[in-house]
Amino acid sequence: MDAPIFDPAAFRLTPQEAALTAQAREFGATVLAPRAARWDREASFPTGNYRDMHANGLLGICIPAEDGGLGAGFRAYCLTAAELGRYCGATALTWNMHVCSTLWTGALTEDLDMPEPARAEHRARCGAHYAAILRDGLVYSQPFSEGGAAAAGTIAFGTTARRVPGGYRINGKKIFASLAGHADRYGILCTEVREGEAKPSRRDTLYLAVPRDAPGVTVEGDWDPLGMRGTVSRNLVFTDAFVSEDAALMPPGLYFQAATRWPHMFMTLSPTYMGIAQAAYDFTIRYLRGEWPSMPPVKRRMYPTKQIAVAEMCVMLEQTKALWFQAITEAGPDPSKEQVLRAWAAQHTVMENAAAIAAKAVRTCGGQAMLKSLPLERLYRDARCGSLMLPWTAELCIDRIGRDALYEKGETD
Repeated sequence: MDAPIFDPAAFRLTPQEAALTAQAREFGATVLAPRAARWDREASFPTGNYRDMHANGLLGICIPAEDGGLGAGFRAYCLTAAELGRYCGATALTWNMHVCSTLWTGALTEDLDMPEPARAEHRARCGAHYAAILRDGLVYSQPFSEGGAAAAGTIAFGTTARRVPGGYRINGKKIFASLAGHADRYGILCTEVREGEAKPSRRDTLYLAVPRDAPGVTVEGDWDPLGMRGTVSRNLVFTDAFVSEDAALMPPGLYFQAATRWPHMFMTLSPTYMGIAQAAYDFTIRYLRGEWPSMPPVKRRMYPTKQIAVAEMCVMLEQTKALWFQAITEAGPDPSKEQVLRAWAAQHTVMENAAAIAAKAVRTCGGQAMLKSLPLERLYRDARCGSLMLPWTAELCIDRIGRDALYEKGETD
């Protein structure tokens, strides 16, 4: 089995973290890696992987233990997701969106302010969702993007929900909606609209689980991207789609509180790319040592240019790991300004360095690395997609770091 990305002793992982990451490496190597080329080639959703994740408990990794799940916290999830990302980026990235439906509604909400009656009702509602995941293997998605600034957190979501007897009517459109047509529930972030309100507010964001087969829900558009092809991120359209009150994954107003007080919640895309960076480095080492299983045992490690390239990749990888591990370790409610700046820096570093490491791996390994019979060209394409991922794209991270480093809250020129 592959060595861990984060050695349990060196990084002082908890027993739970060590066990989950070991499970992920074994599952990734034996189940995910042999199938990864298929999902990429076909741009098809990894349904079989999800059946197997249900069987081994990974669909419930962040469901609280008292509800029957594995009870993993934020860091334990991130470390586990990074290990899965080594073997199939599309599976790890879509699994993130499913897991966040339980992480955000479970452990994260325990750090937020909520009246006790509302908390009790919230726990009961989420318990029903958790039971369906654990019992039936239901898969949840989490579409953000709408083609504007809402997914970046600067304006209200254009997808709207209006209260009607017994629930809500949803109207709007989500683009790049991963798991479209495959998730059993779409975890939709939308703005509650009320009669007489002139302007929608981010404070009125609702988080609703919309059944895939609900009337008024349609999937449209083609899916033929550069990388992350197995995410099947087509468009989701909602036309007067009705959901009941029990569809609420968070009470009204709680998502806004979470986004404001628990900003590290938006880092959960980065573990996939941490894993891809490690995978590109691992491939390069094995390839240059003549140890890749499908290739002749020809060693290429004796050339100084190859050694220098590997050294540069190693330095970049270790820098990335150290910063990212620190950021996910200090994740929690009400972080300091320094911690938020570090989270943005870590997100940017992982996304950009994964692409840089994969690119250097292709150049270092040479022409055969371009062949689709080897995983490196897929890692290269998948890695390049990371910096585009909302809500914290690489560009947005740079914008926010520069602004918040120079201005205190409320300051203007």
